Amino acid sequence: MSIVTTETHGKPRSIAVRKFKSRAFEGAMWFAGVLALIPLVLIVYYVLRLGLPAINIDFFTQTAPPPGVSGGGMAQAFVGSAMMVGMATLISVPLGLLTAIYLTEYGRGRFASATRFVAEILLSTPSIIAGAFIWTTVVLLMGSFSAIAGAIAISVLMWPIIARSTEETLRLVPNDLREAALALGVPRWKMILRVVLPTAGAGIFTAIMLAVARGLGETAPILLTALGNDFMNLDPTQPTDAVPLRIYNYAQSAVQTWHQLAWGGAIVLLVVVLSLSVSARFLSDRQQRRLR
Repeated sequence: MSIVTTETHGKPRSIAVRKFKSRAFEGAMWFAGVLALIPLVLIVYYVLRLGLPAINIDFFTQTAPPPGVSGGGMAQAFVGSAMMVGMATLISVPLGLLTAIYLTEYGRGRFASATRFVAEILLSTPSIIAGAFIWTTVVLLMGSFSAIAGAIAISVLMWPIIARSTEETLRLVPNDLREAALALGVPRWKMILRVVLPTAGAGIFTAIMLAVARGLGETAPILLTALGNDFMNLDPTQPTDAVPLRIYNYAQSAVQTWHQLAWGGAIVLLVVVLSLSVSARFLSDRQQRRLR
């Protein structure tokens, strides 16, 4: 009877201790989450406070003003970023998708391991290394800085993200779907196109959005390959401006009127990158729930 009584009295105490530990751990997690959000909130507040006065119609429709002249904008930078990231997307998306399909559906042995290893190495490679590599192989070969060289440098950073993220998404597709399609006599290539890729469509789009967000924010590879341009340029073989590069040039200048334009460009870049990242996170969670 004494043993039973001891156990009976011990159970409420042990339950209370477990509840206390659970609540303490949950509180610590909430505190860590809030602590991690503080730098982001401060950065957003600071950028908005300094950059909102520069946001107007002229900011998106006019080019860089002369030193000391108020007004003007960064139209040439927006167009240049759209050109280079667009071309980089056209290069990196097919390459990344084909790499992911190979690693998921066909890749076996040393070559597949080497391909996966190269993609993982490129994920952690500093962006300036990619810019220096394209400078020595493309810029020197062409004889000038250009939007094409900038797009190739950005694609070197984008395709590993698409390849590795898409590979993980394709692995989430149930094998039952593959086996059912093959059992019906569907060729393997058609099974991949009509069953696997549509099922993982949201995850693939998420990977592309994350890669585009990475490409939009890069400065070092653009500096070494596209150089920049104070005027509007639509020729991909000529030096071209970009939003991160324009922010960098304006921020280090001694002209005060350019500083406000730099903060305005930082707002646009921050909003676009945050929107892409949050949307990608939302689509990723939705895809995982769908495939469970």
